[in-house]
Amino acid sequence: MQMNGAQALLESLKIENVELVFGYPGGAVLDLYDAVYKSKFPHILTRHEQGAVHAADGYARATGKVGVCFATSGPGATNLITGIATANMDSIPLVCFTGQVTNPLIGKDSFQEADIVGITTPITKHNYLVKKVDELPRVIKEAFFIARTGRPGPVVIDIAKDVFTAMLDFDYPKEVQLRGYRGDFTGNVQQVDDAVEALNQSKRPLFFIGGGVTLSNQTALIRDIVNCTGIPVVSSLMGLGCVPAKDIGFLGMVGMHGTYAANMAVQKCDLLIGIGVRFDDRVTGKVDAFAPKAKIVHFEVDKAEINKNIFADYPVIGDLRWSLPIFKEKLQAASVDYKKRFKDWQAQVVDMNERNPLCYKTNAQYIMPQQLIDTVSELVDDNAIVVTDVGQHQMWAAQYFNSRNPRQFLTSGGLGTMGYGLPAALGAKLGQPHKKVVLFTGDGSIMMNCQEMATVADNDIDVKVVLLHNHVLGMVSQWQRMFYGKRYSQTLLSGKTDFVKLAEAMGMKACRIEKPAELHSTLQEALNTEGPMLIDVMLPGNEDVLPMVAPGAQLDNMVLGGVEE
Repeated sequence: MQMNGAQALLESLKIENVELVFGYPGGAVLDLYDAVYKSKFPHILTRHEQGAVHAADGYARATGKVGVCFATSGPGATNLITGIATANMDSIPLVCFTGQVTNPLIGKDSFQEADIVGITTPITKHNYLVKKVDELPRVIKEAFFIARTGRPGPVVIDIAKDVFTAMLDFDYPKEVQLRGYRGDFTGNVQQVDDAVEALNQSKRPLFFIGGGVTLSNQTALIRDIVNCTGIPVVSSLMGLGCVPAKDIGFLGMVGMHGTYAANMAVQKCDLLIGIGVRFDDRVTGKVDAFAPKAKIVHFEVDKAEINKNIFADYPVIGDLRWSLPIFKEKLQAASVDYKKRFKDWQAQVVDMNERNPLCYKTNAQYIMPQQLIDTVSELVDDNAIVVTDVGQHQMWAAQYFNSRNPRQFLTSGGLGTMGYGLPAALGAKLGQPHKKVVLFTGDGSIMMNCQEMATVADNDIDVKVVLLHNHVLGMVSQWQRMFYGKRYSQTLLSGKTDFVKLAEAMGMKACRIEKPAELHSTLQEALNTEGPMLIDVMLPGNEDVLPMVAPGAQLDNMVLGGVEE
């Protein structure tokens, strides 16, 4: 079938079952947008290219599908960089299409030219520069295959402007043939056997689950394994929701702002079974004091992660969709009553968790941030999706929101991107229109991409924005309070911005909550109001996120706050 490059791109997206793209037009992609107009391809116009890529990211996290965004050349493409890096750090599948100047102008510092392939090479799983229209279908097929297989990640396709107008006989490939990359991440069964044997020799095992469990859609299997073994569980930030927060053996998040029981269990266990985790520095603290009594089992799809941060005594390299079913089968076949064997160990850590819960003091005059998260968690149903920006509110949400399911808690984990939340929330809502979507953000983070309130309002995207308004860049000021002698350099916000008026000016409904007595009723009414809404909640500015392990300290050296050691 004869068509031009722009039409071929959209036809390729249809074949890849892409239901929606996010983007922002410009000169180098005018022909693409003309094709979007003519074909009525579903497209959301964000108000900034960074909003488009974060929205595609939120869509991907909420649905498990590949997120797609468009941007023009030069500044349009470079405005995607933060979102691409965010997705790359958290292994989120994206395909980002960027326009490039015409072939004769490439490499001549032409108007709105940027080497987007060179710029994004360190922060993508792969990228392409397409100069010939005949290459376009193959490249798109490869890009989606690369983005979604193995360890997922973002792929950039940079397309010369004249490729969009060039004609081709469109034929979309049925298979992908890539040198050195097959997308088959089957491993060595002996490594699974070794992991089972290590478990059979263990007395105090502990599961440590991460974002890879969600990305590989293996949550149900993990829950089965946990239930049949009685082994306690801790989670990374990205793994929240894989095991329900209220399950008896779930000890919470581990690491810098992890629970007392989770951190102490890591330090006391004799076998730590990491599943789909990176052993990030925010988890490990002082590396040579991390899990000092334990052998390490590491289930991981990416060989590069093995021994990168923590030495794995028993690596199990391969896709979790391959390794975990075999692991479960071998556990069931073993003549071991795991629940009985680990009963005392589970009771020990559960008792530790019950005696040292996360806690905070309420105040008759001020709404406490933990109280706000608690209340939202109580008011929303089990299927609600929570999105966060980055900072104190992110950690309070991780600690106090009762995550029940995978793909329920969406946050920028690895890169820690302020401004991620609002566009990611609108992307999540468009991906899961029948689920309630609540964004927790701060008065610092919301300003990074506040223009997307216009996108939310203009498209009537039902996102509830819960603004934790404490007049301070919370997490940075907490560090200044704890480690820099209370020298609050450039972290205090004057508070002149009226966020209710700002939201209303962009077309959203909005309200403000100032007193504890009105918190529950006003939140309930606001969360149940139809359509997008901002809820501006006034909070004290000197509350710390606790527990906390200082950077580089060992996990059992915690500042506990109200928790008794």
